Amino acid sequence: MSLTVALVVFLVLESLNIATLYFQPGSRLGNGLGVFNAFEKSKADPEVHGLVRYLVNWVAGTKLIFVALLIVILATGTEATKRYAVAALIASILSFFWRLYPGIARADREGQVTPRGYSRTLAVMIGCFVAGFAAALALSLRST
Repeated sequence: MSLTVALVVFLVLESLNIATLYFQPGSRLGNGLGVFNAFEKSKADPEVHGLVRYLVNWVAGTKLIFVALLIVILATGTEATKRYAVAALIASILSFFWRLYPGIARADREGQVTPRGYSRTLAVMIGCFVAGFAAALALSLRST
């Protein structure tokens, strides 16, 4: 049950992020690009803004694939499948700290992100996702 709850919470949050990226990409909520000062600046150059919009939609589409797969796992997966899915989510979410965090932290230090300190907030939030999934996985393994 703990795995199902964790997956549903993640599914709902990611669905909200997808909606933000598709319909309000300049938002400062969720995965909106409004925190990056350069997002507004990109609008001054149609070629650059076109690339930014394409990449935003690409990220949203990729997230949509993950959400669809999570729905299939929730609907048809065994407890073992859900455990493996949660372990895969933990590993993939941790990649944030390897590839994305250094860039957002640098942008934050250089004043390219509003509000200041956003990189820290994002790191804590993502750390909480990982901790929540790890706790759900531990509870699931303990109950067998």
